[in-house]
Amino acid sequence: MKLRPFHVEDAMDCWRLFRDTVHRVNCRDYSESQLSAWAPETVDLDCWTQRFEGRVAVVESGAQLIGFADMSHDGHLDRLFVSADHQRRGVAKYMWQELRSQVERLGIRIVFTEASITAKPFFESVGFRVVKCQQVQCRGVILTNYRMEWRQETKLNSG
Repeated sequence: MKLRPFHVEDAMDCWRLFRDTVHRVNCRDYSESQLSAWAPETVDLDCWTQRFEGRVAVVESGAQLIGFADMSHDGHLDRLFVSADHQRRGVAKYMWQELRSQVERLGIRIVFTEASITAKPFFESVGFRVVKCQQVQCRGVILTNYRMEWRQETKLNSG
């Protein structure tokens, strides 16, 4: 596995990975109408690409894109997705470890995300805690997700 910066040419592959993962993995926790609202058949590729500017890393295995993560400089982890074919192989954990090193370098104290029902156990396993359960509207359909936070540990100086 190799983490690298996002390139504009990655946009469609990221979209396909996102949509496929939502429909194949999140289907155990969300209805078909919720999945279709969250990850519809079509996307405005220009808008999708703009959301990535300056804040995304992708993971490759060989030449294949197998995941992507999207975190802003204020600590908002907007998206972290792993290909449905690469689940439970350490890809998400690898991305989180890489993001954590950036968090430390940038001095970010709190990372926050809106985790799906499906992703909640992963985020808990790497130290995030649930702040609140949310009902959010997406294209007119209500979805449940969790506002979660990870806090940088404060190191005490011994005196």
